[in-house]
Amino acid sequence: MDPGQKAITDAQWNDANLIWQYHRMGHEVRPCSAAIGLGSHDLGVAKAAAALYRTGLFPVIVFSGGNSPTTASRFPRGEAVHYREHALDLGMPDGAILLETGARNTGQNITHSREVLGAAGVVVDSLLLISKPYMERRSYATCRKLWPDVDVICASEPLAFDDYLKSIGDEKLVVDMLVGDLQRVIEYPGLGFAVRQDVPGDVQDAYERLLRSGFDNRLIGA
Repeated sequence: MDPGQKAITDAQWNDANLIWQYHRMGHEVRPCSAAIGLGSHDLGVAKAAAALYRTGLFPVIVFSGGNSPTTASRFPRGEAVHYREHALDLGMPDGAILLETGARNTGQNITHSREVLGAAGVVVDSLLLISKPYMERRSYATCRKLWPDVDVICASEPLAFDDYLKSIGDEKLVVDMLVGDLQRVIEYPGLGFAVRQDVPGDVQDAYERLLRSGFDNRLIGA
């Protein structure tokens, strides 16, 4: 693609930005018993974790994640391992980091990290979930289903949609991901994987327009 050519149209950008805003929970962060850094293709999760740790919001974090087809080439030693290394480079102390290296989906991120925290003797009544910006709502809904007795706060790197697109460098990939995550928000409650979240009509309409435009590479089973 020519460097000056956009991968998405202005109308698609508007629809994607609407879904981006929906995915972000807008929680006010506050001190929590522990944090989980949810594995993905985005090192911004580790960057956000280091910044939040410096403000005293949590004493310990589990970086969770093995590999997926999306991340195997980018993070050959596994998502959690690369997150830890990046957080250490940013000044986070090794003693504040626990690793969970087997999870392959968000449900496993939650359940395996819970086991790691329990094994380390960490009593958790509140939890800071740190994820990609557009994964906040899905991670929240998943955690409320799998760990319903914990108080869940969501956080991510504080980026506007355009800035996130630039940081990843692949507009179509990001929009595909936004659409795929929204499909999961819609479908996973019926499969028993997450609690139900209301989807406003304008967000649903934007989702359907992007699907018709071919942003379907990250759908369930794709």
